[in-house]
Amino acid sequence: MDVLLRDAAVLGVERSLGGRRWETRLADQRLGLALAQRLGLPEIVGRVLAGRGVGLDDADDFLNPSLRVALPDPSHLRDMDRAVDRLAAAIAAREPIAVFGDYDVDGATSTALVTRFLRGIGVPVVVYIPDRMTEGYGPNAAAMTALAARGVRVVVTVDCGTTAFAALEAARAAHLDVVVVDHHIGEPELPAALAVVNPNRFDETSPHGQMAAVGVAFLLLVGLNRALRDGGVYDRLGVKPPDLMGLLDLVALGTVCDVVPLTGVNRAFVAQGIKVLARRRNTGLARLADIARLDEAPEAYHLGYVLGPRINAGGRVGQADLGARLLGTDDPDEATGIAMELDRLNTERREIEAAVEAEALEAAERQADAPFILVAGDGWHPGVIGIVAGRIKERFHRPVFVVAVDSTTGIGKGSGRSVPGVDLGSAVTAARQAGLLVNGGGHAMAAGLTVEVAQLVDLHAFLAERIVAQTGGEPPAPRLGLDGVLAVGGATTDLVSVLERIGPFGTGNAQPRFALSGVRILKADVVGQGHIRVIMGAEDGSRLKGMAFRAADNAIGSALLQARGMPLHVAGGLRRDRWQGRDDVQMFIDDVAAAR
Repeated sequence: MDVLLRDAAVLGVERSLGGRRWETRLADQRLGLALAQRLGLPEIVGRVLAGRGVGLDDADDFLNPSLRVALPDPSHLRDMDRAVDRLAAAIAAREPIAVFGDYDVDGATSTALVTRFLRGIGVPVVVYIPDRMTEGYGPNAAAMTALAARGVRVVVTVDCGTTAFAALEAARAAHLDVVVVDHHIGEPELPAALAVVNPNRFDETSPHGQMAAVGVAFLLLVGLNRALRDGGVYDRLGVKPPDLMGLLDLVALGTVCDVVPLTGVNRAFVAQGIKVLARRRNTGLARLADIARLDEAPEAYHLGYVLGPRINAGGRVGQADLGARLLGTDDPDEATGIAMELDRLNTERREIEAAVEAEALEAAERQADAPFILVAGDGWHPGVIGIVAGRIKERFHRPVFVVAVDSTTGIGKGSGRSVPGVDLGSAVTAARQAGLLVNGGGHAMAAGLTVEVAQLVDLHAFLAERIVAQTGGEPPAPRLGLDGVLAVGGATTDLVSVLERIGPFGTGNAQPRFALSGVRILKADVVGQGHIRVIMGAEDGSRLKGMAFRAADNAIGSALLQARGMPLHVAGGLRRDRWQGRDDVQMFIDDVAAAR
């Protein structure tokens, strides 16, 4: 009997202990079987491919992502050629160029990427990363004026600038030529910049709007490299062209950490960038990997959950430019010092985050039945509210905004996370256009804003109205996508090895997730920061280790701890478990349901 009928809940789980309906990702079972047969793969792997929309004709490209196939011509983006021409002229004239970045990982990698390229050919570079607490996100008039005063005439903004109207007007007044390299949603009006290179600007027709800013920056460098080579600039300057492929580790890191879809060119960026990362040629990344005890072949998981949070920690609770400095340095001693500081700040960030999360969750409980949650707190650290918003979203399965209020200024800094089917970025942009925000913008799934405290009530009503209009009054019902049902004994290292070919995994190419039917919990205990470690067993004697992260205080953790031999359906992803020379498999548990 096939337990993965398209419209039936997998294993009959209509509502799990995590509050979700278990649904198959597979739309066409015949395609899954055909893929398995053509590629010589296990049938369940064919199901995984089909569940991601991979067809027979594109399976080979999917399994072997290549920039040769996926990389678009940079010139297809509006203003790209104008940006390239101005930068090529500046390089030929040895003009200093400023790179104005953001303090998150996408901003830090974009900054380091452009900086490494320019310094590699002898261009004097000024790096400017605004302070999250005192300057906020994006260009500001004071910073632009200060750069002009230092003799800069060309500024490249990365991961910011598309809606920085006042700041770039000030830049124009200071006779700065600004090239905006960004990916945030734009408006009909463009800022006063020489060029705005952004696949998501209002009048853009590019099909590559899913790129992170670091991907757009890489396209800029591809176009610039071509212009410098064809124009003979490299020869006149007596320099060698930079190794663009050697910079893909930065592109992969920023792409994964900005949680953009790992499809199309992004998939190729990450697949190739992970190979570069494994060679440890970036001094800062190598030192950070050492301090984070990353001693295995890197995967997208390590970028998003091991390296990324540490790089982010500088911008969240420390010095804003630490991430960009780490990724841009070739000095081993400087890299070691910065990596150690970022690791320390990451520990501090977790402590701050835990305190804010506890208060925010308590406030969110009072809005548990609302279609949209907005919580605000005086003194909450603005550097952790994005993470907290994501946690609350996972708990309540609806869009969430967390606002950190500074009562001395009457200003709140907010960060939002959304659910599929709700475009939070467009709602925030509309709120700014309606005069409810000091600043704001973002993507469909994540957004940020600055608001006067006196406007919070009106803002909440405005956003709720916009979100209800998108959802019809109810957020989309929470679902858990599954790729198949496995026996405990089927979770082998051989299967994981085959599944790894479908990676890199992330948004848009989810980690394969499977259900185990009616397993018994042979052992369960709490480890670390509220994680549940288990050993699961089947009637045939096979066993599988599992880990449910941050589950000790929820229904999933309680079920695992109190199972006492009663059968449970368990859902999660399979990962290698390498320890003391052993190569084993464990399941990262996402959900649990009673076996009836």
